Amino acid sequence: MGKQTVLNPDDYIVPLNMNGLQGRMMRLPAKNTKNREILLVYGHHALIERWWGLIQNLNEYGSVTVPDMPGFGGMDSFGKIGREPTIDNFADYLAAFIKMRYKRRRITIVGISFGFVVATRMLQKYPELAKKVDILVSIVGFMHRDDFTFKPAHRAIMRRATRLLATRPIAFIIRYCFLNRFVIAKLYTKLPNGKRRLLEMDPEEFRLMVEFDLRLWQSNDVRTHWHTTSEFLNIDNCRTQIDLPVWHVASRDDPYLNNPVVKEHMLVAFTECHQALFSARGHTPGLLADKKELAVLLPRKLRQALARPAAK
Repeated sequence: MGKQTVLNPDDYIVPLNMNGLQGRMMRLPAKNTKNREILLVYGHHALIERWWGLIQNLNEYGSVTVPDMPGFGGMDSFGKIGREPTIDNFADYLAAFIKMRYKRRRITIVGISFGFVVATRMLQKYPELAKKVDILVSIVGFMHRDDFTFKPAHRAIMRRATRLLATRPIAFIIRYCFLNRFVIAKLYTKLPNGKRRLLEMDPEEFRLMVEFDLRLWQSNDVRTHWHTTSEFLNIDNCRTQIDLPVWHVASRDDPYLNNPVVKEHMLVAFTECHQALFSARGHTPGLLADKKELAVLLPRKLRQALARPAAK
């Protein structure tokens, strides 16, 4: 057998200019004769490289496109063009990208966490685009504020606090005083989740994780991060129905989301909900997870659906 080719994500990333905002986009062409067009919408605390392993898994079923979203992954924020980072504005941005990129082609949409929230709102605001979607996938997505495991009073406090953190002066202080290697490393060694990871990893792996987490924090606009957090803590995407089934992939031990409640809310908005659970120590697999580790996000039945010829 010949030597397996190792792909480099940088080889598939190109500049993206959307509505006056500069960012990046990954385009990984399909293997062989696969004709499925897959659009991956990543979520919070992420950038394209964070999901490279998942992108490679999806590439087994077609071409994969991953655009940056305003304020995420290093892309300019909505503030540059005088707009607020609301979920509605993200939905408009995603709709514009789909209309520009896909025109008459059918697509498969995979939304991760907050990315699924944006994709849902987009399909609700632009029902004509739902007709272009052949498969819709939620990876640890959510629909409603009651999907969270937080008590209502706790959630309300968090919502007010995150709104405060999203103000310009405080966001500026956070970005330039706290988002550095020293602070991030200290937080990992002091917070319970970080302590657990430190015990599980060898020193070099822990160092790499801290370095990558620092890159994530510095690549994402602070105001956008906290403003959208405040919004999704009060989200209600159950008011408008979407004429599509959804494949929902959830973490069995998700510390943030109540899986049965999420499914109930998905059944309010979508015609069907096919749910599958994966095992991880948190909301998603770890920051350094590779293709093999992220394969759990595509369960067998979903893979079977993706392997079928794409609808035209």
